[in-house]
Amino acid sequence: MFPFKIAAFLFLFSFLVFSQNFEKTKKENFQKVNSLLKVEYPGDSSIDIKYYKLNLKVTYNPNYLSGSVTIKASPSGNSLNSFFLDLQDFMQVDSIMSNGRKAQFSHANAKLNITLNKTYSANEIFEITIYYQGLPGSSGFGSFEFQTHGDNEPVIWTLSEPYGASDWFPCKDTPADKADSSDVWITVDKNLYGVSNGVLAGIVENPDNTITYKWTNKYPIAQYLISLAVSDYTIYKNYFKYSEKDSMPVINYMYPEDLAEYKTLLDKVPNMLRILSDYYGLYPFITEKYGNAEIGWKNGGGMENQTVSSISRFTETILVHELVHQWFGDKITCRDWQDIWLNEGFATYGEMLYAEKVYGDSAYNDFAEKEMALAKNAKGSIYVQDISSVSEIFNGNRSYSKGGIVLHMLRGIVGDSVFFDILKTYSNDQKLAYKTAVTADFQRDAEAVSGENLEYFFNEWIYGEGYPKYNIDWNSAWLNNNNYEVTVNVNQTRNTYPDFFTMPVQIRISTSIGDTLLSFFNDQQNQQVKFLVKGNPSSIILDPDNWILKDAITFSESNKISSPIKFGLEQNHPNPLNPFNPTTTIEYRVPELSAVHNTHVKLSVYDILGNQVAVLVDEEQSPGKHSVIFNANGLASGVYIYSLNTGSLVAAKKLVLLK
Repeated sequence: MFPFKIAAFLFLFSFLVFSQNFEKTKKENFQKVNSLLKVEYPGDSSIDIKYYKLNLKVTYNPNYLSGSVTIKASPSGNSLNSFFLDLQDFMQVDSIMSNGRKAQFSHANAKLNITLNKTYSANEIFEITIYYQGLPGSSGFGSFEFQTHGDNEPVIWTLSEPYGASDWFPCKDTPADKADSSDVWITVDKNLYGVSNGVLAGIVENPDNTITYKWTNKYPIAQYLISLAVSDYTIYKNYFKYSEKDSMPVINYMYPEDLAEYKTLLDKVPNMLRILSDYYGLYPFITEKYGNAEIGWKNGGGMENQTVSSISRFTETILVHELVHQWFGDKITCRDWQDIWLNEGFATYGEMLYAEKVYGDSAYNDFAEKEMALAKNAKGSIYVQDISSVSEIFNGNRSYSKGGIVLHMLRGIVGDSVFFDILKTYSNDQKLAYKTAVTADFQRDAEAVSGENLEYFFNEWIYGEGYPKYNIDWNSAWLNNNNYEVTVNVNQTRNTYPDFFTMPVQIRISTSIGDTLLSFFNDQQNQQVKFLVKGNPSSIILDPDNWILKDAITFSESNKISSPIKFGLEQNHPNPLNPFNPTTTIEYRVPELSAVHNTHVKLSVYDILGNQVAVLVDEEQSPGKHSVIFNANGLASGVYIYSLNTGSLVAAKKLVLLK
């Protein structure tokens, strides 16, 4: 793999013209994007959630949920005596206790307004317990579902992303406020098994022929990642051995009729954990568990509930995708749904990395090509404009495929070693780990690790829309011996925003003696670059390794310049407007006057009176470009004339020496 950061000796030369108008337009567009209004989230900003405890009884036939939720929180401002939680109106609240006393409340329009037993000051933690019941809702992808499998066996499961948590328990329904820890106690019929986040701290058999599973989680967790899954599960356990002395359980909760079919696939999960830990750092919930719970999400795939993903379709890709989320989505959670690509784009790209590691470069390249094809169908910016729409947040072409390809393109820009350092740095950033992030946080880490200003990249690919459509034409000119100058004209079709894309771009030039891979920074809509190559050029390919999401049309060589090359004498540099002392460079072109022989060339310097003061060249030379350095030591300041003579052709120019 060859990154865009190409060594200087391969970057032969280019003519780049910078446009002030382009910079002005680009800045104005970026300012427009940065000023987009934030959508109001559910969730009371006056409280800071510390802890959730769900103590729930779930019955099937009749389908019902009852129990209590205990919440610990503190004021996010100076003081607090009332606040609200999110809870849909179809759930009935029976009573609320605030530090041992009944609290006043009202419940309407999906908000549970609570008056505390006293006023709490900043950072003072208060506790409330809400007793409630009802038939939970099923918004989004299925917030709380009652189904059957096999021989009419119950399966009950939750999927709360993005706004479904308040369909079944009172909470602050925004990913921006993660609880420090959580407990989920699930009471079900004795023939069923209840699964949730963290570790199983206890099992209690109750006198009424029910059983209670007490799950505890000690890591910070977003409200939408708190989950439960209930069925007559068969438990299949593996272990992830992450050191010589330590291992973590990998527990799969499967329908009894499906375990044999998927056992071989489930056996791959410990290796998935090993591979992803190498890329991102050790599995982030290593003191608890990882697992998969089978659910009945029709036409769905999986959900990355913290430490136990809910899976309805068992494939290697889906298992990897949900596992990657344990780092990107669960450990670091997108702070708002506009930045969902930080969850889904990273998980999609994680699928690509796993394919590359297990199945090789060709699998990675095929995966990238497939995701690019989908990404080209994306409408609007990766930064989600309308988070009131679940389908807009979880748009597959945009949040998943294009989000993943953004990481692929970043890898192409910075190179493998830097890119993987960026991923690990971001995953372990102490400002973000077990907290939340926005795109600017990832950009900050990417720039710190790479040492590059990547504002252009994130602004156009995350906040912009579309992708570059290149039209390329080129020609070549023979210089001398087997050296050629290749001129490439790159034109981008006008986009909406940005008008065109700024990107480092690779070009592969095929010649009579082999291929040469070169790079230039494309920062204009219409740009011309020139390269020197060995061998007669026959074709060029823009972005041959497919690092850029693009369309590209390359036209056959046009207006090819053939020998003989034109005779010419260039102005010395420094030139007469910038006098030299004591050396200057003179460049000239020797024409092909004979198909067989070289040409005799004489290059001389004269003073203003016509006296020859130096002979710089007096020999047979091959056709093409040449240069010589004139050292004027021993000559006085003044105006001099230098003359090029090939016998039939003569040219002269003046130069100025100032000591």
